[in-house]
Amino acid sequence: MVSDPKPDVKNDVVRFWRISELKEEWLNPKLSRRLISGKNEMLGYIVLLKGSVVPAHKHVSEQITFILKGALRFTINAKDTVVKEGEVLVIPSNVEHAAIAVEDTIDLDCFSPPREDWLTGRDNYLRS
Repeated sequence: MVSDPKPDVKNDVVRFWRISELKEEWLNPKLSRRLISGKNEMLGYIVLLKGSVVPAHKHVSEQITFILKGALRFTINAKDTVVKEGEVLVIPSNVEHAAIAVEDTIDLDCFSPPREDWLTGRDNYLRS
């Protein structure tokens, strides 16, 4: 059994997880995630099936997306960029972006600070 992936804000403790043991949350039929969060940073293990759409949105968190498998087409500032396996995209704070999975994709999304909307389930833009 692994620890709860939510932040432990009272103690500075080292925590260990296995991605395979984290709860997988299906937000819609084509997108799931597993989350780990510390005080200042958050990691999402994201699975997007081909055709999955992440609607345009922005957030205060800086985002670093690392594609482990597959490819995502991001639209940022009216420009499309395809990010493929082994590639990384850095999205600054408050920059609107959208994405489409051009093939089945697994990515790691890192956020700083952590996304409160993801931790509290107020991320309705992903749940349709």
